[in-house]
Amino acid sequence: MSARSIPDRLRDAKAAGLALSQASADTRRDALLAMADTLDDPDVRARLHAANAQDVRDAEQARARGELSDALVRRLVLTDAKLEVLATGLRQLAAQDDLVGRVLESRELDDGLTLTRESCPLGVLGIVFEARPDAVPQIVGLALRTGNAVALKGGREATRSNTAMVAALHEALQRVGVDPAVVTLLEGRAEVSALLEQQGLVDLVIARGSAAFVEHVQATSKVPVVGHAEGLCHIFLHASADPGMAAAVTLDAKTDYPAACNAVETLLWEPGAEAALATAVQALHAAGVSLRGCEHTRAEHPGLDVATEADWDTEYGDLVLSIRRVDDVQQALQHIARHGSRHTECIVAANAEVADLFIAQVDAACVFHNASTRFADGYRFGLGAEVGISTQKLHARGPVGVGGLVTYRWLLRGEGQVASAYGPGKRQFKHA
Repeated sequence: MSARSIPDRLRDAKAAGLALSQASADTRRDALLAMADTLDDPDVRARLHAANAQDVRDAEQARARGELSDALVRRLVLTDAKLEVLATGLRQLAAQDDLVGRVLESRELDDGLTLTRESCPLGVLGIVFEARPDAVPQIVGLALRTGNAVALKGGREATRSNTAMVAALHEALQRVGVDPAVVTLLEGRAEVSALLEQQGLVDLVIARGSAAFVEHVQATSKVPVVGHAEGLCHIFLHASADPGMAAAVTLDAKTDYPAACNAVETLLWEPGAEAALATAVQALHAAGVSLRGCEHTRAEHPGLDVATEADWDTEYGDLVLSIRRVDDVQQALQHIARHGSRHTECIVAANAEVADLFIAQVDAACVFHNASTRFADGYRFGLGAEVGISTQKLHARGPVGVGGLVTYRWLLRGEGQVASAYGPGKRQFKHA
């Protein structure tokens, strides 16, 4: 733990972020490319794997004691494949257009009086997230690409992994002349509590974790908070659903990465979709997914476990899926409205009219037609990465990439004009 106070470290981060925001676009781009190269370096990978192995070992012991879930342990593992995706994401970010100082609109208020709206960094971001060390370079990359500084706090289960990752990224930043103070790693609950108190030094907090954790951060923070909580995602099989497509989409959404927030947790189906349901159930069974069904679903497939009311509100994060029959698309929408988390919802249907109705009426950050919920991801969206997936409606929604980490300011350039010279019977604005 650093001997310096949180306010002092945040002041350093703020100064480093300001310098980065005022540097050239090439400097920000070079920082990301240097971090990507670092993640490809065999020696760095060896250090990361060694630190991660210790975290995973302790996590597995905690799981054996019943203190950690399987899903959390799986999220903790840092593989070469993950590091390759992370390096690719950083390079993808580096290739994007720079957003700092971009003119969003411009208008001439009067001769010699020009108003522009330009994008600018938020400032210092406080990111508190779960035990996923692969989130560190994603978050840092997005922050630095947009000229922001960042204070990070990961789960205690990933302490060694996160420390090793930030140390490696600091080395990369130093190589290209960027002050490593732009990225600071927090430790322990006391430092998180101190972070949430720093109104004026921290401009936005992004909280990633359980619903209870996000609600706690929102309730105690003096800084605005964007929450990334649970992902209770649904797939609705319409009567027009192609059976093969229904099976492929549902299987991918459940089994590609069950611990992810964009994995499907409940499959809904209506009368007429029995063939699509049967094909999906068969594929899910073959993949080892434990299925829980309502009485109507179990009448079609008697071997399923019994689903309870609690299942409709459960994010399993595992190879478990609940299945429920609904009367029609309207009842599917009602179920989603009651039990969903406004993360990602999907309809599988050949009927375009019904699909359009579903898309128009469902309340979610991401809505898909005939595509796996697993596509709800900053990397897959072409954003390079994400700092989280926001289910809120203000500032940013869905995968929060670079566009969600900038704000804007109004710049007025004049030649000595005064406001009192304009108005009824006086000089008129050109936009009047």
